[in-house]
Amino acid sequence: MENMIGQNALISIVSHIFFTGVAFYALRALMIEKIIHKHHVLQAQILYIFLSIAIGTMVSTFFLNISSWSKQLPYLF
Repeated sequence: MENMIGQNALISIVSHIFFTGVAFYALRALMIEKIIHKHHVLQAQILYIFLSIAIGTMVSTFFLNISSWSKQLPYLF
């Protein structure tokens, strides 16, 4: 049982990091430079990072929940 908890934690960490990276990659396609003021490069980079973390966490949580719920489906019958 303890081994399974550790595996779930590792899968969750890897999933969150992976989807945060994917979200960061996807956000790079936006032309946010047109909206940001010229001398606010650091703030724009921080915004990219925070948006990536927020979107990546939401997507990762969605997939982890779907995975968890699909494992519980056999208990329905």
